[in-house]
Amino acid sequence: MGRVIVIQFISIDGVVEDPDGSDGAAFGGWAMRHGPQGIAGDKFRLGPILTEGTLLFGRRTWDHFRTLWPARTDDFSQAMNAARKVVATHRPIDQEQWTNSHAIARPLAAWVDENDADIVVIGSGSVVRQLAEADLVDEYRLLTFPDVLGDGRRLFTRPRRLELVSAEQVGPATLSVYLTRFSRTAASSRQ
Repeated sequence: MGRVIVIQFISIDGVVEDPDGSDGAAFGGWAMRHGPQGIAGDKFRLGPILTEGTLLFGRRTWDHFRTLWPARTDDFSQAMNAARKVVATHRPIDQEQWTNSHAIARPLAAWVDENDADIVVIGSGSVVRQLAEADLVDEYRLLTFPDVLGDGRRLFTRPRRLELVSAEQVGPATLSVYLTRFSRTAASSRQ
């Protein structure tokens, strides 16, 4: 059974909304203000997951990313473009708009339970909430930027107990990796 890994750009006060400014929030673009070194490349240390796992998106995030990624040609972008991508949506997607993309045709929790590979959820707040509520998230990889926004949608909306696995400075931000108490990875490492 693979892991469900949530990756997010996040502010110190827990905001994940509009890191690139594309949603038009008054505080939007906060991650981009730190320059390209803050967001470029494999900041979340996905490595082989991009070739062996699956990227999971909500419809809005996929719609946004399909306009950004296909034209990029650096090594990380090529890996993102080649990766298997699934979209949690009730509407059909045009698979030609972003290579290797497919819609999930069944309930999200059932699809996750049937999947053997690692699943990485990028952005996609509604998908993250569904998975967290069903206790299906194994790991959070958070790239925390030194910004306090005071407003915006937050990643966590109810108490959660997480176990810090690692933290390292990555450009202007800090990459922190946390396991959840429901994590199959955490349970197997304690045995």
